[in-house]
Amino acid sequence: MNMQSLELKMPPALLVLIFASLMWSLTQLFPELSFHVENKKLWMRLIGLLGSLFIATGIYSFRRAKTTVDPTQPENATSMVQSGIYKYTRNPMYVGFLLFLTAFATVLTHALPWLLLPAFVLYMNRFQIKPEEQALLKLFGTEYEVYCQKVRRWI
Repeated sequence: MNMQSLELKMPPALLVLIFASLMWSLTQLFPELSFHVENKKLWMRLIGLLGSLFIATGIYSFRRAKTTVDPTQPENATSMVQSGIYKYTRNPMYVGFLLFLTAFATVLTHALPWLLLPAFVLYMNRFQIKPEEQALLKLFGTEYEVYCQKVRRWI
């Protein structure tokens, strides 16, 4: 299979569900790797709330700029958003998704789901973010290059 065939094909929200399913499956396959976390539901809620804030502020900024929120078609962007949360991260919605998975790993209280978090980042970097960046570079040129030099991809 050509690796480029995976680029921009899977909506990131669906990818989060797939990773969450894999995380849960690992806990079922290897129950002996469970551990205890004090106040795990509180931690899950706090991390999940932080993830929600990243996602909501990212969407809000895109809507305010009247540009597409569809991550599978970055070539349809009509403006480059650099304000709000986008001053601190180029991908606040993906940071939010990573935080959701972190919250889920916290509540699962199992060692193996934590190993999938870096895999999520690697997948997103290769098959979602890099193709998005290429499309945005085509659309916005030097302005986008300068922005990328000032603002980190994740945090």
